[in-house]
Amino acid sequence: MSNINQIKNTSLTLLYIEDTPQTRESTTFAFKELFDNIIIAIDGEDGFSKFKENKIDIVITDINMPKLNDIGMIKKIRNIDPDVYIVIISAYNNIEYLTHSIRYQVQECLFKPIDRKEFKETLHRAKEEIIARKKQKKRITDNSAIISKTDINGYITYVNDEFCRISGYSRYEVMGKQHNLIRSSSEPKKVFEELWRTIKNRKKTWHGVMANQTKSGKIFYTKSTIEPILNMRGEVEEFIASRILITDIIHPKKQLINFLSKVNNSIVVLIKIEDFIYLDMPLERELSEKIQTKFAKTLFNFQTQIYNFSKIYLLENGEFVFAQKGNRPTKALKELIEKLKKFQQQINSAKINIAPLEYDLSIIMSIGYGKNAFENAKIGLENLLRTKQSFIIANELLEEKRTQAIGHIKTFKMLRKAIDSYNIISYFQPIVNNRTKETEKYESLVRVIDENKKILPPSQFLNEAKEGKYYNQITSMVLTNSFQALYETSMSISINFSALDIENKKSREELFKLLEQHKQESHRVTLELLEDERIQDTQLIKEFIKKVKRYNVSIAIDDFGVGYSNFQRVLEYQPDILKIDGSLIKNIEHDNFSLHMVETIVAFAQKQHIKTVAEFVENENIYNILCRLEVDYSQGYYFGKPDIL
Repeated sequence: MSNINQIKNTSLTLLYIEDTPQTRESTTFAFKELFDNIIIAIDGEDGFSKFKENKIDIVITDINMPKLNDIGMIKKIRNIDPDVYIVIISAYNNIEYLTHSIRYQVQECLFKPIDRKEFKETLHRAKEEIIARKKQKKRITDNSAIISKTDINGYITYVNDEFCRISGYSRYEVMGKQHNLIRSSSEPKKVFEELWRTIKNRKKTWHGVMANQTKSGKIFYTKSTIEPILNMRGEVEEFIASRILITDIIHPKKQLINFLSKVNNSIVVLIKIEDFIYLDMPLERELSEKIQTKFAKTLFNFQTQIYNFSKIYLLENGEFVFAQKGNRPTKALKELIEKLKKFQQQINSAKINIAPLEYDLSIIMSIGYGKNAFENAKIGLENLLRTKQSFIIANELLEEKRTQAIGHIKTFKMLRKAIDSYNIISYFQPIVNNRTKETEKYESLVRVIDENKKILPPSQFLNEAKEGKYYNQITSMVLTNSFQALYETSMSISINFSALDIENKKSREELFKLLEQHKQESHRVTLELLEDERIQDTQLIKEFIKKVKRYNVSIAIDDFGVGYSNFQRVLEYQPDILKIDGSLIKNIEHDNFSLHMVETIVAFAQKQHIKTVAEFVENENIYNILCRLEVDYSQGYYFGKPDIL
């Protein structure tokens, strides 16, 4: 990490492109804290023109600049300077622009609305990286780098000692020879064609990771920078290349990605050792590594009998990859899949002996082929781990995931608009006393009004909201709506408050603030607690319940009888009400298990002096069964749908 004072004192030039005057004025003020030199442009054409006229270190631009959009501008900028640091500001729905931005190596992408803290951290991080790059460039002739120079035709005119040490060639052997002497045959021809276009025709610096070959034939990877040296007339006289050896630090996954990036179609077999987590404990690290290495050899020996994959990549967490370029006809793929299944059976019947341990092998296997083979195989492996299965053909999963991601983005966008326009509302469903058939309570149920004025239930947005940043804002609006409803009716109001809400400090504080403000009516509030298996801090929940009960608030355990809830937890939380899960109630007419489960819950609740509420009461017959079982309250379409009070 760079020293803070050094970062502040380093003079860098920022090009800021923004077509809205008000935004330009307010944002430029924030830039002055980090940048001494700030150049302003009002559109894409103006931005590109000023980039050509000045030495720019960092570019910040919004999406969809007029005259020349930012993607076109970024492409032109990259043709001039592949190193300049670029930050774009985008809305969520610009998927096409973001894809192009990644292609042109945009370093940072910020989404609107911009978080001020995140924005400042991004600028600080960008400045640190730019300074680090400048330092690295000064070290181009450092002895730790592999240096060589060639003439205009690519013949070697100079190499340093590090070049000779790494390559295995003496100066005598390389002087006057071309660089293909150390070129690896694994590098495609088009890489070198692009390299020469960049340094010779465009007279620009080329950067990239390259596979090289020593005199003995061993492959080594370098991070390479090749620059043209120009004379006074601007003509290329020679080239200088600086390489940093990364063979020993490059991740095997990077090597795999490099291999796959050079082929249009491939076959990828992703394998994971089952229960690897138990081999990966800190005290057993050395043994774990031995098992992985021996396992890799065992896998490779077995697979050569089935299908000649050229290499096995040992990744991490007990994962391995076989990869082969090219595609296969349908018949050949079917044969391969059958052979891989047999291969899996062979592996699962084998053992590895590493004293003092004899380890039974067991693997799960995901296969992808064609385009995006590795990405599909990764998603397939995630599915296997989730479903506890052992084998999957994982094609088209990436496209499905992309479709889901676009759907999530649309939902996030819709939620943001609904929150900004106060279109998070509450509907209220009656809860009826089974003995009197009179409504005594209402449950507050969240709804969203979308941009088409359609009322959406929680099933269409709540899970996505929990994954993003809008869930807490929705909780806040629901709490406000629900407490306001106390003054629209004389009945009690039940409010859903999940374990996630309890864990969130801001949500807890807001609830207690509302209870304090409406202390005279808090006895009419019921909190329906829905647990979540991701929440482990039961002590926090118990302390929360104890505190809210001081306001005479009733506590209900929601969806009781299925999932995470259990009788032990009821004894810990001491609730006032159990809401019996609707999946048991709606089947109670025809399913004896559901009937007996409800009987058990009611009997337990009565002994503990806890009231019971049945959800999903949809007809008279279900209601009569519940009355016979002595359930205290009913809620469902038989008595009324959720509506505005």
